[in-house]
Amino acid sequence: MNGWVIFLILLGFPLSWTLTGLMRRYALSHGVVDVPNERSSHAVVKPRGGGVAIAAAFLLGIAALAALGVLPTNLVIALGGGGVLVAGVGWLDDQRGLSPISRAVVHLMAAAWAVYWLGGLPFLEIGSSRLPLHLFGAVLAVIGVAWLINLFNFMDGIDGIAGIETVSAGILGGIFAALSGAMSLALACWLLSFATGGFLVWNWPPAKIFMGDVGSGFLGYSFAVMALSSENLKTLPLLIWIVLLGVFIVDATATLIRRVRQGDRWYEAHRTHAYQYAVQAGFTHGQVTVAVLVLNLGLGLIGTLMYLWPQWLLEIAVVALGLLIWLRESIVRRFAKVVTLSIRSTSL
Repeated sequence: MNGWVIFLILLGFPLSWTLTGLMRRYALSHGVVDVPNERSSHAVVKPRGGGVAIAAAFLLGIAALAALGVLPTNLVIALGGGGVLVAGVGWLDDQRGLSPISRAVVHLMAAAWAVYWLGGLPFLEIGSSRLPLHLFGAVLAVIGVAWLINLFNFMDGIDGIAGIETVSAGILGGIFAALSGAMSLALACWLLSFATGGFLVWNWPPAKIFMGDVGSGFLGYSFAVMALSSENLKTLPLLIWIVLLGVFIVDATATLIRRVRQGDRWYEAHRTHAYQYAVQAGFTHGQVTVAVLVLNLGLGLIGTLMYLWPQWLLEIAVVALGLLIWLRESIVRRFAKVVTLSIRSTSL
């Protein structure tokens, strides 16, 4: 890395911080605010749309890095083209609300764009061998990218949580990518972390602004693109990315499955994620967000084991995700009872 590359990555932080402040002024003056309701985890009207700052800082950064010749063209096109689509539909949704179908169509378009430019998902690294997927891999990749876009939206429900997930997973993923020889991917990961870090200063509990769908969807899409790219480059396996993002993936997926089984409208706002139960049980947004950071650091250690012993890649990933599922279900069972008792005592 030369001085200009380092400068551009570090610049993502102050640029995002500055743009977030400007977006906060815009949101307050134009009524782009989040009004709390019975399903919210906050009680005060807050401006939203701060994710515009993350997207702008990151996209400007990758454009500059591409101009320096340190990022591959296909990765830049995948991140930029689909990223603009996801951020754009998210911004429209933040301002006036869009139907779930409209959002889903755009998300699938962005996912297909990324999968096309990154060459699909012909194989999956599982440790001692590679699992051939062929055309099915491309279909699976489109679904996976679209799901990661949405799950980041679902998990962005309390102050700081999506920001801390991005900063920690991005830094860790960048380290593993660099060790694997994918320096260009590492630079993109670190740039995303710094661009999100500038916003996180404003979003740290108690938040002064929310990122909104424009930010959460963009972050999910960016991680999906980088994970797919590293898998196809045979550098950092997709399974390591799944473990690094395991807190969000497990909580969102398990909650979705439960809501679908119960016949609920899965796309509607609710408060049945594990992190939401923790807040309802009395923990502060800051405590839950720090807990996610601690869990991510632990997942980083597990990722280290996966990197050092690639022949056990699948087995370690299964154990790690299994532990996360157990932890998630334990939290939901315990805190759901606390919340239910609290509601009953209040009604009495």
